[in-house]
Amino acid sequence: MKTILLATLSANGNYAQSSPENPPKKEALGDFAKHAQAAGNFIVGRRTFEAMAASGGAGGGPFSELDIVVVSKNVDALPGATIARSPQEALNYLQHKGHQTAVVAAGADLHNAFLGQGLVDELIFNVAPVLEGKGLHLMIDTDNYTFKDVQLLDTKPLGSGVIQLHYAVSR
Repeated sequence: MKTILLATLSANGNYAQSSPENPPKKEALGDFAKHAQAAGNFIVGRRTFEAMAASGGAGGGPFSELDIVVVSKNVDALPGATIARSPQEALNYLQHKGHQTAVVAAGADLHNAFLGQGLVDELIFNVAPVLEGKGLHLMIDTDNYTFKDVQLLDTKPLGSGVIQLHYAVSR
């Protein structure tokens, strides 16, 4: 199964933190929906799922026919989602359902868990035209200074200053 990690980053490399003053760019949201629909699924953490549900985005609209997997050790059930206790359990579930590709569109903690466990085949970064002074980062190893080779597959503008970088990850 191919696993694609999808994230929106600020121009200085932090996770783009959305807020009422800095809402997510519609181009980045549209791109996420396109990838999730193509894969037939997406994996998120509980907080991301709850934020999507609060804004009316989880389990409805473009996501109504998708397999949504929430990775959480603390929740037993969420309407419209399947609960997995680990990144590997989420991938096993989707593979068992017949999916060939999984889209991981979570927050920094879950992204870092997938990366740290070597479960990511491709990275898609939508770089938003904003600088953030404080933010969360992608880390493949929190204890060591580690390098992981990636190969640039594609770049493209999405509009409104958002640029997409698509990489293959060496495993």
